[in-house]
Amino acid sequence: MAFKVLVVDDSSFYRRRVKDILNEDRSLDVVGEAKNGREAIELIKKLRPDVVTMDVEMPVMDGISAVRRIMDECPVPVIMFSSLTHQGAKATLDALDAGAVDFLPKRFEEIAKDRSDAATILRTKVRLLARRTPLSTQRRPLTTPSSITSRRPVPSTPSRTLPNNAPKASFLRSSSLLAGRNEQVEPQIVSQVRRSGKRYRCLAIGASTGGPVALQKVLSVLPESFAYPIFLVQHMPGTFTKAFAERLNQHCQIRVKEAEHGDVVQNGWAYLAPGGKQMTVDKSSGQPKIVITESDASDIGYKPSVDTTFNSLSKIYGGDTLAIILTGMGADGREGCRTLKGLGAKVWAQDQASSVVYGMPQAVTVDKLAEVNINIDDIGSCIITEM
Repeated sequence: MAFKVLVVDDSSFYRRRVKDILNEDRSLDVVGEAKNGREAIELIKKLRPDVVTMDVEMPVMDGISAVRRIMDECPVPVIMFSSLTHQGAKATLDALDAGAVDFLPKRFEEIAKDRSDAATILRTKVRLLARRTPLSTQRRPLTTPSSITSRRPVPSTPSRTLPNNAPKASFLRSSSLLAGRNEQVEPQIVSQVRRSGKRYRCLAIGASTGGPVALQKVLSVLPESFAYPIFLVQHMPGTFTKAFAERLNQHCQIRVKEAEHGDVVQNGWAYLAPGGKQMTVDKSSGQPKIVITESDASDIGYKPSVDTTFNSLSKIYGGDTLAIILTGMGADGREGCRTLKGLGAKVWAQDQASSVVYGMPQAVTVDKLAEVNINIDDIGSCIITEM
């Protein structure tokens, strides 16, 4: 059975364009269209779509207001279409805060240079987000204390389509195909850790789909006195990262900035890799400094790339690193974590239950690089305990 999609946009031309692209995939079926947020809410309740694509600016009810209502009344994964401007970035981040799970540039040429590639990306995102696993709101009880307080391992379950009349109380996905794996895994899931006594010199975090909200949850817990530099890599367009860094800085006690070439690395600062570029760290002058470069290398699929940054950190901080992989499509970060772990670094991953897409965390879990999986609500406190 095909996944049902609702397309929401005040432009009939744009709705038709998105509909035609999605309907080229036999596993997707656009079952309805809405020209504003109010119509979208009515159709969601009537049609029970698996995914909604939503414009930000619309008459009657805008996309952000609609997402808030949808999450309260009839939760379903929502992908926002946004303009790649600083103002568009702020609106999109507001939509993600409201509950949207992902976003794409509204202009297809900004998704990918080739239109067919852009269409493929859109279909892939919609299809993946439709494959959700219901999340129980009940937290698992803790088990026997040890250096890690763990929950019983939970095997990854294959994605499935819910019946048409099933309640959509939540929508969390697995993405074993995009992670490059198809096997069952039983991660050790924990809610608390006991300090290992290991020496640290930096914290590194990588994320993609679902990352903006996840990063804010983690970083907002860290105290102003946090004694290590933090390196953040979030897959995001270049026009979005500055606005995202500003938002994080407003919500966190630590200081957060979009990384700039030549920044001297300081403890208690978080450096967000700028979108469309690569962030590395260099110590040739004696003190670690941020290096921002353009990257046209064909073997690097993401700009910024978690692997690129993590591999760079391995040369400066080696095993004195806590590396964490959060929610996201694909497997970016796996090879960087492999390098860091080989030098003695500790690697954690977000658990499947709290991930929007369990692709990147699954990739490091299946390859036995991540020591544990942790719910996003607990990662911040675990960092404080460990570091």
